[in-house]
Amino acid sequence: FAKGYGYILKTGRDTPGSLNAMLAKSKGRPEHEALETLALKAMAKASYSTDNIGHYGLAFEYYTHFTSPIRRYPDIMVHRILSSCLEGGEKMSRGVLEGECRYASEREIVATEAERTSIKYKMVEFMRDKVGGEFYGVVCGVTDWGVFVRIEPTMIEGMIPRAYCPRKILRLGRRVRVRVRAANLDLRQLDFELVE
Repeated sequence: FAKGYGYILKTGRDTPGSLNAMLAKSKGRPEHEALETLALKAMAKASYSTDNIGHYGLAFEYYTHFTSPIRRYPDIMVHRILSSCLEGGEKMSRGVLEGECRYASEREIVATEAERTSIKYKMVEFMRDKVGGEFYGVVCGVTDWGVFVRIEPTMIEGMIPRAYCPRKILRLGRRVRVRVRAANLDLRQLDFELVE
């Protein structure tokens, strides 16, 4: 996909740096948002583990989950392990830690889905009184059943059903003008139609 816009991505150990360079170079261009979205979707979802596999995005060979202020249970786990080590406490069981890591990974997926659902709900709620309004946006997704557009400046996403974009070539990153056709709060769904 990136090659279609004239970008070259290196593979292997150079991929993270190459990816960051491409995103920096595309900043401000119509394809930037599409490239950034695809890069995020292509990356494996994070999961907590006692195995050190480094951090791909940061390109760190050694990495532990540690943020401040404390926001997640894995942060607390790291704090407890460090405190125990500093106080000369007993080593924690790898099996117990692995179970906690697995649980934290599962809960984070649930939390992410809940966050997405609530954001979609609020977006549709915000757009309910804007049905019939026209906005500029960028094509951010293409499926068999339609095209997703993220409108400016709110970054609210809706879909142009396939029936409303016949014989039009719409590719990721293309700027378009859309009209809001419907805002269905129950389905958390915005329908657009192509204006230009």
